[in-house]
Amino acid sequence: MKLFTLATSALSLCLGTATFAGGHITKTSVLDTYADIAEAKYVDSLITAQRLQAAVDALLANPSAEGLEAAKSAWLAARVPYQQSEVFRFGNVIVDDWEGKVNAWPLDEGLIDYVDASYGGPTDENDAAVLNVIANASFTLSGETVDASMITPALLEETLQEADGVEANVATGYHAIEFLLWGQDLNGHAAGAGNRPWTDYASGDACTGGNCDRRGEYLKAATNLLISDLEWIVAQWTEGGAARASVTTDEDAGISAILTGMGSLSYGETAGERMRLGVMLNDPEEEHSCFADNTHNDHFYNGVGIQSVYLGSYTRVDGSVVEGPSLSDLVAATDADLDAEMQMKLSAAVMALGRIKTAAEAGFTYDMMLERGNEAGEALIMGGVNGLIDQTRSIERVVAALGTSIEIEGSDSLDNPEAVFE
Repeated sequence: MKLFTLATSALSLCLGTATFAGGHITKTSVLDTYADIAEAKYVDSLITAQRLQAAVDALLANPSAEGLEAAKSAWLAARVPYQQSEVFRFGNVIVDDWEGKVNAWPLDEGLIDYVDASYGGPTDENDAAVLNVIANASFTLSGETVDASMITPALLEETLQEADGVEANVATGYHAIEFLLWGQDLNGHAAGAGNRPWTDYASGDACTGGNCDRRGEYLKAATNLLISDLEWIVAQWTEGGAARASVTTDEDAGISAILTGMGSLSYGETAGERMRLGVMLNDPEEEHSCFADNTHNDHFYNGVGIQSVYLGSYTRVDGSVVEGPSLSDLVAATDADLDAEMQMKLSAAVMALGRIKTAAEAGFTYDMMLERGNEAGEALIMGGVNGLIDQTRSIERVVAALGTSIEIEGSDSLDNPEAVFE
């Protein structure tokens, strides 16, 4: 992807008192709020993932249609705080080095479990595209025999994740769990998500799909691994944590980190790779949550997350609010009109993404919007894309006003569209 340069405790939080110098907001106080919000979002991600873990354990202990639906609902709820945390990517190396373990996509689901015959077989790009670990207690990978008689977090993390150096070999994280709960979405551009039967986790003769016990082992291992990964990132943002120290030690670097995360998630990642690219390819496989048809929420909560970091305010899953001196305050002290512009652009982008969310929840699903020739769907998605691009232009002006410099991640879909089809 192109980069272009712009010059110019786990389960409790303590919000510090705002710090002022000479009547003005300080960068230190802004960065403290930023770190507090990061901690809160990751703590909420952990809390909701623990609820998912409990639902998965209940499903595996007593498989039923109701149990599978409860686990699906818990997965959907877990995505809400996590998607708001993605704004801490790009500007924070610790987050970027960790993030691929929990939110990598798209994935070649045939690595994990059975897939429809239309999926095809191994490809030149990925020899393990239909490895089906769940069906095979032993297999060859990278020329070596792998003992997979026990499906453990270590097997997923150390052997299968990005096996053979292929990024599409995603064996861990939210989207691997999503596939195990929903199964493939075989509806193309028609309405409907994946439709995995609960009997894929049943015992004895009631088992469908084969290997129900191993499928349960994989789901449990992936869920447990998600919990441990989230516990780790929470620790990085608590008092004394490495991520918190990284953004608060150097004020100017910390402010740049905030703006880099906002700009890159807004522009290259969400507007480009997750939205514009899908419109160009008209491909439902470009959905971020393609098995659950939850992509409209993924995009919406990315937008909300960007907005919350700028405003220095985050509403937690329990309804409490973490807030404090903000980047907005810092910009307003320099250029009140620019701050008003930035706030307006952030609100407009969230509203545009909200229109996609509302339409999807009313039955006009995201994969339907992606169908070639669907003008209403393209207009909705491109409304979100344009809103995100527009707010990125204001982020650029904020960078200049604060006298800093950052790199914003780009996307061929926005910067060099012809390259997409090469």
